[in-house]
Amino acid sequence: MLRLPPFTYLAPRTLEQAVGQIGEAGPEGMLVAGGTDLYPNMKRRQFEPKVLVGLRGIRDLGRISGTPAQGLAIGACATLAQVASHPAVAEGYRALALAAGAVSTPPLRNMGTLGGNLCLDTRCNYYNQTYHWRKSIGFCMKKDGDICLVAPGSPRCWALSSTDAAPAAIALGARVRLVGAGGERVVSAADLYRDDGMRYLSKAPDEILVDVILPPADGWRSTYWKLRRRGSFDFPILGVAVALRSGPGGVIEDARIVLGAVASRPVVATRAAGLVMGQRLTADLIGRVAQAASEPAKPLDNADLTIGYRKRMARVYVERALRELAGLPYDGAPGGAR
Repeated sequence: MLRLPPFTYLAPRTLEQAVGQIGEAGPEGMLVAGGTDLYPNMKRRQFEPKVLVGLRGIRDLGRISGTPAQGLAIGACATLAQVASHPAVAEGYRALALAAGAVSTPPLRNMGTLGGNLCLDTRCNYYNQTYHWRKSIGFCMKKDGDICLVAPGSPRCWALSSTDAAPAAIALGARVRLVGAGGERVVSAADLYRDDGMRYLSKAPDEILVDVILPPADGWRSTYWKLRRRGSFDFPILGVAVALRSGPGGVIEDARIVLGAVASRPVVATRAAGLVMGQRLTADLIGRVAQAASEPAKPLDNADLTIGYRKRMARVYVERALRELAGLPYDGAPGGAR
């Protein structure tokens, strides 16, 4: 049986208390909300904090307010189940509702939070193992070792961003509010991530992600497609979020395409999105856009299934997502296993 290491748990009732406590804890402290990823990682000794600052007792962090017409603010401690089922999210920000609803299992979606999923630790087949398994192969750069076992000659860690919520948030133009001892700042969801498997967030360790700010829906339509081996609970080996805004006659005025689980941060397929600007979606155009969107996907041998398959499915899933939004026939259904 894997057991948690000893730690002190603090339960602040206000954001100000939480900021003070995580600042006091320093490098030995970590934040926890639902704990659905943190606690298993602690059992495997990937994280070994001496102090955990719990955020679930801060009531304001669980609120969802606003409307699709005005924009929405979602507290970081809103559960994934709440986000997936909230009428305003489903109406104006469907990609985020689908992404939240595709995470893990119903019990874990009732515990896991939107903020926790956005800050999810990067994953790798050589890292997400028990301590003794990792010790037997000499550990990896991300924890206890000094080389990347995926790419031994590389000076960096290639662990994958495997959050479902991040591609959807980026495609929807979301921003996140961070609060720490140094004050408050708001950054775009895209700028929250760095292309580094170890230091994957631009958020400082003592900053708290307070809420996610979604702009007015304003004619945007969106969807999220997820590839995983088992539809019941697996992490993504590919996530595709697409958001489109159409004008008169179905002409695309703006578009965003974001790939998840293909790099250490979500990949924004800017060139592919540019191909649909000023165009009407046709089957031929969708095929060209899907091919262009798959080009930035460069999977390594550190996740489930083969590299070649995952690369091909990036094109397939972008095509399916675009066909869905265009009202054209497509295989499968958004958000689940394929």
